[in-house]
Amino acid sequence: MTRVLVADDQFLIRAGLVGLLRAAPGIEVVGEAGDGAEAVALAAETLPEVILMDIRMPGVNGIEATERILAQAADPPPRVLVLTTFDLDEYVYGALRAGASGFLLKDSGPERLLAAVAAVGGGDALFAPSVTLRLVEAYARQGAGEHPTELAALTSREVEVLKLIARGLSNLDIADRLYISEATVKTHLNRTMTKLDLDSRAQAVVVAYESGLVVPGG
Repeated sequence: MTRVLVADDQFLIRAGLVGLLRAAPGIEVVGEAGDGAEAVALAAETLPEVILMDIRMPGVNGIEATERILAQAADPPPRVLVLTTFDLDEYVYGALRAGASGFLLKDSGPERLLAAVAAVGGGDALFAPSVTLRLVEAYARQGAGEHPTELAALTSREVEVLKLIARGLSNLDIADRLYISEATVKTHLNRTMTKLDLDSRAQAVVVAYESGLVVPGG
């Protein structure tokens, strides 16, 4: 069972999400929050594996809530899937930068929502990578060079893997491209995330663009 927490300040949307998730096999809704502060408290109390996080909420918004939850989480941390009304949303970019695993449009159908929860819960952090990369490219242009990272700590192979991840390739695609096993790709990615103190694959993509390792549109 995948343990899911739902955070949205609009009651009808939250109720709809909770109802859909409870009706799906393999999912247990462990809590629902009406704002970011409540989401932070419930995440600590219920230990969900996946959090559906509305981005624009009064008081503590989705970005700040994501930061707090991941900062206080035990290992492994929950996967945060951000809910938004439109894809090129600077708030979503901020959440990805804070460690959210991906995002989903609120007008997505039930099948896409359940597939997203399954993907994120299973460790596939970037759901709909083409849309996520477009978002990262759009906002990374503004922040390029502003957030230097310790890329020098990475091996040449880890840098190679990070570049391909930032281009939206899956672990299997990267393995085929570099003639290594998928397990080795995961090892390189895990070491990279540990060295750079990152919480999610999406965050690794943001770092790759903001550090200048990968150039938007390049």
